[in-house]
Amino acid sequence: MLVSKSTYRPPKFFIGQHIETFIPSYLRKVKLTPPKKERIATPDNDFLDLDWHKTGSDSLVIVSHGLEGSSESQYVAGMATYFNKKNIDVLGWNYRGCSGEMNLTTKFYHSGATYDLETIVKHSISKGYAKIVLVGFSLGGNLTLKFLGEAPNKYPQVCCGVAFSVPLDLSSSCHEISKAKNKLYAIRFLRRLKKKIRTKHKLMGDEFPLNGIGKITNLRTFDTVFTGPLHGFKNADDYYAKSSAMLFLDKISVPTLIVNAKNDPFLPAECYPYQLLENHPTVWFETPKHGGHVGFGPAAKDGSYWSERRTYEFIKNHTDQGKC
Repeated sequence: MLVSKSTYRPPKFFIGQHIETFIPSYLRKVKLTPPKKERIATPDNDFLDLDWHKTGSDSLVIVSHGLEGSSESQYVAGMATYFNKKNIDVLGWNYRGCSGEMNLTTKFYHSGATYDLETIVKHSISKGYAKIVLVGFSLGGNLTLKFLGEAPNKYPQVCCGVAFSVPLDLSSSCHEISKAKNKLYAIRFLRRLKKKIRTKHKLMGDEFPLNGIGKITNLRTFDTVFTGPLHGFKNADDYYAKSSAMLFLDKISVPTLIVNAKNDPFLPAECYPYQLLENHPTVWFETPKHGGHVGFGPAAKDGSYWSERRTYEFIKNHTDQGKC
């Protein structure tokens, strides 16, 4: 279903796709109570690091971060703070290699690595949570939606999903972020990814070759040389084709909200599937005119961003209807 009118309204001084993206990412500072940290094992003898923000609730929001983010990203912290005030538990988790300590296997993380999200969900269910909501930002949004569509109804405790700034079509999104207008973002992401490759090489030696990393100048080539082959794909195109959330939207069976701002600098037209979602029975697609990429600021008087308030509003609406 299409949300015809979004409630997001940026202030006049805050308008511009890059300003709306930059300010929340670099300037927001959320005052957050230190989380309870936990490390859990994965089925392939690796580990995942978790940050728990608990209030004693039997409901849980699991937040998945974006590319080269972490459980300490401000949008994760903002979501944790807002929902804790509503007496709802929040779990921010780190993808492999994103918690500040390098992971143990040759794998890293990628947009379609739902096996790790499943590990997180199963672990949360073992803690006794009766209701679980999945929230994802950017790469984490793609991961969240793919998970919801891959095996609908497998985990009845997962009752709702929300995803912001989602590169629903990974191939066209990679092309978009590589354009000149986004050069600074692409350079920043690529620099961080290369650093992790070099760190992994130092730890694993010849088991993890550098494969001419110094000559890689864009994200698609990085995905062809590293991300794809490391995770069982032939190359970047194969990875994008099999991991894009777009392929799984029609199978989502729980109430789910997707919010992609129309001025998101990272998202091309392919990431706005109006026709596909127009009559979807359980997925709502909201496209505010502004918001940037993982933006949706500035903060209200209580310190919250619109994305946090919108998430709670959506969940509460479907909880009141008995659907979550």
